[in-house]
Amino acid sequence: MIDARTIFSIAIRAVKANKMRSILTSLGIIIGVAAVIVMLSVGNGAQISIQNEMKTMGSNLIIIRSGVATSSGARSGHGSKPTMKKSDGDAIQEKIAAIKLAAPVLEETAQIVYGNANWSTGITGTDNRMFEIKEWELAYGRKFSETDVKNAAKTAILGQTVVSELFGDVDPLGKVIRIKGIPFQVIGVLEVRGQSGNGMDQDDVVYIPITTAQKKVMGTKLPDQVKMVMLQAVDAQSTYTSQEEIRELLRQRHNLGSTKEDDFVIRNLTQMMEMMESSTKIMTILLGSIASISLLVGGIGIMNIMLVSVTERTREIGIRMAIGAKAWDIRWQFLTEALVLSLIGGLVGVFVGLIGSWAVGFFSSLATKVSLIYVLIPFSFAGLVGLFFGFYPAYKASLLNPINALRYE
Repeated sequence: MIDARTIFSIAIRAVKANKMRSILTSLGIIIGVAAVIVMLSVGNGAQISIQNEMKTMGSNLIIIRSGVATSSGARSGHGSKPTMKKSDGDAIQEKIAAIKLAAPVLEETAQIVYGNANWSTGITGTDNRMFEIKEWELAYGRKFSETDVKNAAKTAILGQTVVSELFGDVDPLGKVIRIKGIPFQVIGVLEVRGQSGNGMDQDDVVYIPITTAQKKVMGTKLPDQVKMVMLQAVDAQSTYTSQEEIRELLRQRHNLGSTKEDDFVIRNLTQMMEMMESSTKIMTILLGSIASISLLVGGIGIMNIMLVSVTERTREIGIRMAIGAKAWDIRWQFLTEALVLSLIGGLVGVFVGLIGSWAVGFFSSLATKVSLIYVLIPFSFAGLVGLFFGFYPAYKASLLNPINALRYE
């Protein structure tokens, strides 16, 4: 039996003997491997983007919004009916063990002014629990004190975008800005968070105490009114198990009878993010599966060329059998040639795929992330495709009759 090194050497010579044909034969494998790597890297990038989005939003989140107002049959959006209060969130945090924190939220867009500079941004009334829920630290300065919240102090914490637009390189701490003409002292600046997954600038925001927002800026119709309450559960599972408890507690606090509908809306952000992540995983698998069809097409190309090669080298096969080569020697020879073709195509495909993934990320808004496993999988599959589709030509070559092969013209 011929040793493996000799078989491999003969296979390399056979590939080199017909360079152009070998290149064209491997083209299907090259395209297939490159396509799989690009598709998987796009899917992987999307998953990482969703995970980063979850980190910037905070973990284990539930949002409760006020209900929907109806006027003359026309229904407004969520939050249009003022039903939620800060005390509702406090009660949920106190009475439901699965809820770790409950932060009140009032939001509005307003023009803010400092000196000759002005900027339109989102104003959020809340307390320090919001920063804990979002895991958002200050770059410098301080957070709201109990006195700030209790006395409805006119203090503000700014995002980095607001600082850049109003102050430039000037230190904003201690400076006074005006929100709706009301003076606010800047007490802190938040760390940079960048854009969210939907493209929103998370640094373009101003935080003020919830009581200040209620009494002096947004003028709520009801005492203690908020637009929504953001909850953080102790873990991801609790975001599911605690929803019914939250619903029952709020219905009781809002004096809703058994026949009345909820005047609030509960949204489980953890569930929404998990669904998005699951959908992205399915999309990644689907994209990879579609791209892998190119590998199968490439394998069919290898089989066709190997069948042609068997026909062209019939006399060579006959001579080798006549001088003692066994059927397995012939079979391994052609299998090795098919494997070499597919692996060469796989290596080139990996190189093309890496460049393609970089190009997609560079020239488009799609995030891409290449992982080692997403390179090894298509490369290994390319080798298996070569062996699978090379088996029939190899088997056919090993069955040739030596005498008939020697007579072949």
